[in-house]
Amino acid sequence: MELPIYQVDAFASRMFAGNPAAVCPLEDWLSDATMQAIAAENNLSETAFFVKTGDGSFDLRWFTPAVEVDLCGHATLGSAFVIANYLEPTLSEIRFQSRSGPLTVTRDGDLFTLDFPARRPRRVADDAELAAALGATPAELWRDRNAMAVFASQAEVTALAPDMAALAALDAGGVIATAPGADCDFVSRYFAPRAGIPEDPVTGSAHCELAPYWAARLDRGRMSARQISARGGELTVEVRGERVLISGRVAPYLQGRIRV
Repeated sequence: MELPIYQVDAFASRMFAGNPAAVCPLEDWLSDATMQAIAAENNLSETAFFVKTGDGSFDLRWFTPAVEVDLCGHATLGSAFVIANYLEPTLSEIRFQSRSGPLTVTRDGDLFTLDFPARRPRRVADDAELAAALGATPAELWRDRNAMAVFASQAEVTALAPDMAALAALDAGGVIATAPGADCDFVSRYFAPRAGIPEDPVTGSAHCELAPYWAARLDRGRMSARQISARGGELTVEVRGERVLISGRVAPYLQGRIRV
């Protein structure tokens, strides 16, 4: 069987920046084992698979090289880009059904906006193991699905050189490091070695936690954000009640076919 595959750079306005995602449109679902094997072969942070279910509606799933995940921002953005540019270019709104419920993506020119669930982290006590794994002690520690370490400055987040084995041993889906931005509202980095991703270039889903935290701290609903990984990525986020709008651009890189 041959399947189409696309690779795009999400949350980027040019190639070789943002977060690469593989996107595989399907007519019918493959077995979980096959989809996991394709994601492992692609060896990107995420590979997205979707099946059309109606007019502008699709079921969507995401796999890292190691596991299926409940929510992924950049591969959702990439999937919407593929649909809107190559498969159904008349669509301005794309509706996905996922393990995190319904997710809508709207298009305004080359800007795509994800409508994702807000996740509101809670303040927790300092964690010596997490600080040791990061190699630095944060000013604050918050938790939801991820551990979120808040630092005083962008320079501290930039300088982090975590012990990935120690991070993988922590009881957290991933670890977000964040601080006020030097030229934006806030910056972040995201580490998820337990999911096979030592450092994710740009993580849309982490902003489901980051946006509510910074909106409350800055008393601002709409904010500019940068993920300061080696590749880097730019996002605009807006908190609307129990939802977070995450906007970004996509740069296409590759089209091809795979055999399974």
